[in-house]
Amino acid sequence: MAKKANDKSCHTSGNEHIEGLPKIALVGTPNVGKSVIFNRLTGKYVTVSNYPGTTVEISKGKGRIGDCEFEIIDTPGMYSLMPITEEERIARRLLLEERPDVVLHIVDAKNIKRMLPFTLQLIEAGLPVILVLNVMDEAERLGIKIDAYKLRQKLGIPVVVTSAALNRGIKELKQEVADYVGSIAA
Repeated sequence: MAKKANDKSCHTSGNEHIEGLPKIALVGTPNVGKSVIFNRLTGKYVTVSNYPGTTVEISKGKGRIGDCEFEIIDTPGMYSLMPITEEERIARRLLLEERPDVVLHIVDAKNIKRMLPFTLQLIEAGLPVILVLNVMDEAERLGIKIDAYKLRQKLGIPVVVTSAALNRGIKELKQEVADYVGSIAA
């Protein structure tokens, strides 16, 4: 069971400390835009690189969504909750031991069929998941159509469509996070 968002204060004294804030973990395979979304949510720049071992260290930042401040965590790329690499073990440990208040599973909309099994693993693990269909602009250019509402109904979790590099859907993502955290706290 996920921690309730009201177990922690979403208001801080204004300093840069992030300990004790509700946590949002960004998960997904490499090259789906996790770092871009991290930057959009925190206003911080993270170097995006495809070299092995570059994201072994977990990036953390603070972001404001609505009236609340959150600790935003950009995890190393992972393909499932059954880790093969050290990066995946680190990300899995964070998800299952620290139990973030919200898990944003960011997927490349062009490859949604390949990425949904991981979404199902996250749901089955009892994590509070929001599915983020990123790079939607490229999917649309390829003629890929995804009914986010129908997907939301079938999975039973919030689904948000974004093109983070173009800043499309970020406002809606923030609203969905605020609504979701509010529903957990209620």
